[in-house]
Amino acid sequence: MAQQVCLYSFSGSSLCKAHPSREAQLNGTDKFANENEWGEFLHLPGQKFYDFSKIREEIVRDTEAKTGRNAGISPQPINLRIISPNVLTLTLVDLPGLTKVPVGDQPKDIEKQIRDMLMKYISRPSCIILAVTAANTDLANSDGLKLGREVDPEGTRTIGVLTKVDLM
Repeated sequence: MAQQVCLYSFSGSSLCKAHPSREAQLNGTDKFANENEWGEFLHLPGQKFYDFSKIREEIVRDTEAKTGRNAGISPQPINLRIISPNVLTLTLVDLPGLTKVPVGDQPKDIEKQIRDMLMKYISRPSCIILAVTAANTDLANSDGLKLGREVDPEGTRTIGVLTKVDLM
């Protein structure tokens, strides 16, 4: 059974993901040089994406279809499978970062909605939590580590990850 890893980031000033994105990475067999790695979306059955820039475009397209173009949110995940001999078999859930002030079409209770969405995933005991925080922020004020501690008080399944180290 694949391990589930929940990712959430509290370091950005803009909301880049407005919904969960579930990515199942599966080992595949090596057929050809560039044809041994591809992605498949659950909402596009049978369609294989060999160009990972096209995968990114489809994520943006589906995100806009689910949330609009003005920073809306949706609890509906985008399900993407990555098939490659170069990845571990696991399920990654890339979650949106916590937003405190609504912008665009976001509801007034955006913080509560996203927090509830995060808690739904990170409360699962089988979930490994990667609490991603910008290196130029005070870790004592990290929302990611705070939420991780709420559901994992001993810290046995929470890993703190620093990003944007170049801003130090």
